Amino acid sequence: MRMPTARLFSTTAAAIMAALALVLAFTGTGTAQQQGGVPTFEVDPDWPQVPDNWVLGEVTSIAVDSEDDIWVLHRPRSIPEAQRAQAAPPVLEFDAEGRLLRSWGGPGDGFDWPEREHGIQIDAAGHVWITGNGGWPKPSPDGSTDDMVLEFTADGTLVKQIGRRGASIGNADRGNVHQPGDAFVHAKTGELFVADGYGNNRVIVFDAATGAFKRMWGAFGNTPEAPAGRGAAPAGPDGPPQFGLVHAVKVSNDDVVYVADRSNNRIQTFTVEGTYLRQVSIATGEGEPAGVPAGFAFSPDPGQRLLYVVDSGPMRIVVFDRQSLAQIGAIGMRGAGPGEFDIVHHMAADSKGNLYTAEIVNNRRAQRLVLQPAR
Repeated sequence: MRMPTARLFSTTAAAIMAALALVLAFTGTGTAQQQGGVPTFEVDPDWPQVPDNWVLGEVTSIAVDSEDDIWVLHRPRSIPEAQRAQAAPPVLEFDAEGRLLRSWGGPGDGFDWPEREHGIQIDAAGHVWITGNGGWPKPSPDGSTDDMVLEFTADGTLVKQIGRRGASIGNADRGNVHQPGDAFVHAKTGELFVADGYGNNRVIVFDAATGAFKRMWGAFGNTPEAPAGRGAAPAGPDGPPQFGLVHAVKVSNDDVVYVADRSNNRIQTFTVEGTYLRQVSIATGEGEPAGVPAGFAFSPDPGQRLLYVVDSGPMRIVVFDRQSLAQIGAIGMRGAGPGEFDIVHHMAADSKGNLYTAEIVNNRRAQRLVLQPAR
């Protein structure tokens, strides 16, 4: 049997070195051998257990709640018409063993369900937050865009909607988002941080309890403005002064906001008030695609020593030392086998350090990577 590999890169504190350091071998079940402090994971090939009569579309996002149940979001409308009648509900909750606990979601009365499901997050109260990017990359059937964030109870009862479909007036809008990629509720401050990045190019913060606007910022803490063009040539040594595509946002226990600027291959960090701290880009090996940071997870230790970053360029999970932002390793590679990715989109971690990934377009699946004891 041919064994898949995942490449591991080394870094320095001053600059990320793009030299290939070593290769992590996987067994047929996807076990990475531990090297240099990078954790070891084994893929659970039987997770999750989706009912046989259900079909998943593009699996866009994944989240873990305080009970270590795993929530999966997918796009039923992306399923071919011939199979659409077998589409699973868009929101699925599984336990750690992969058993389906509940499912719900879709259009309903009193709220605007996303035309194109994108992000899911579970807050400390067990409420489910949903974002969508309908209208991107092509117009929605009715010409509108997903300009809202939805909050539900765990059983799918609407709590609130922030914004309205098709109502955004751009980056200065304080009441609507515009095709947001991700959302995160920071329990310490009671605030909702939104990666408002497909239509706008900003982070916007709301009061999570009331939905009231708090503040917003762009790249480097600048006032968010329309970029000259996503993926445009850098304006200087630190890159463009505006975000390209703000795809994900997470806040650490020590109040650092991490923002994935997907199209500019950079992760920028801020205080919760929006003051810029620093940035890092993903390094790749010679001949590999450029890095594409798309999602985050933290290791579950109190200091959250490791930052895991979805890299949907070479298709892998990149591991950073969170304090130094040194790139210390990578897990996985492009492919369709266990422990491989195509196209990996968002990720999450549970309290035991296990990782969960969501893949869209090609593999259309969720995977569970089980943390192994140190050797």
